[in-house]
Amino acid sequence: MDVTALIRELLLGHDCVIIPGFGGFIGNYTPARIDKITGTFYPPVKLISFNRNLNHNDGLLIKVISEKKGLNYGDARNIAEEFVSGIRKKLDRGEIAEFEKIGVFSNNKEGNLQFEPDTTVNYHPDSFGLEAFTCSPLENYDLRKRISGNGINHPARQYKLRKYIWRAAVILPIAAALVYVSVETDFFRNKIETVSLNPLVTAELDNNKAVVEQEIAANIINESISSIDESKASGNESNDEIVNPVIENTTPSIGSSTPVIENVSTYYIITGSFKSVENAGKQVSQLQSEGFNPELITAENGFYRVCALKCNNLSAAVSKKDSLLKKFPTAWISGKK
Repeated sequence: MDVTALIRELLLGHDCVIIPGFGGFIGNYTPARIDKITGTFYPPVKLISFNRNLNHNDGLLIKVISEKKGLNYGDARNIAEEFVSGIRKKLDRGEIAEFEKIGVFSNNKEGNLQFEPDTTVNYHPDSFGLEAFTCSPLENYDLRKRISGNGINHPARQYKLRKYIWRAAVILPIAAALVYVSVETDFFRNKIETVSLNPLVTAELDNNKAVVEQEIAANIINESISSIDESKASGNESNDEIVNPVIENTTPSIGSSTPVIENVSTYYIITGSFKSVENAGKQVSQLQSEGFNPELITAENGFYRVCALKCNNLSAAVSKKDSLLKKFPTAWISGKK
């Protein structure tokens, strides 16, 4: 049996093929390269080397022999051992042992085994059909003529260019005007309905919007009346007629101004009011992920308020509330928990 042919077949699909008791062939990949001196292009190649220390039986060669000949494992191993024995006898007699299209083995003067690979065979399967070729450099190639030739103005190209310029001159001012109107005015914003990414939060806010508006108005009225009562009790009542406070723009909405809340030492920025504690907890988690330290407050009407932060100054509270409106459109300022 030609064991050498089986070894060649295995080298096409494996990087290491071991002959038990003799050594192993190793495939070393070399990428494509160019010889700049000769102008030769070489395809990728898998060069074969030999390592006599890889002489253990990995079962690969014996398995192929068994499948090709239809033998059991023991008989296939005997064929491999006979093949190795024949090679060693040749080398001991001072002859060379040739593996066709793989390489040649011989012993040097010191009796050491030497291997010289056959460089005419490429065992890299992706390089099948590719051969080295030489490409001579271009001569009498004037780059200046090519550039000047490409620089000739063609009437058809000039017409297309003018057409594109006219289109741009008409479209760009209109687009700029639309962008300016949408950014600087509320022309488009009035038609936009602000929604939340959480459908549960949106439904809860719609249900409680009226209750929250009434509660805010009641809080401001109570604070104003209590300040008037304190003024009476201190004996500083004036002859002017006491007028009930007027509440304007107490409904929290996107871009609306914050109601004026006076005589309050702490201002609470509320981002939402929920009937369900689970929905309130979701907004608390969202604020925590944004870096806030929110507080869950139980209001007098039984709703759960989410307080993003507290401020001791009204102007600071308004600034913080405005910064939260993009993500929490219903945020407002409260004078008490």
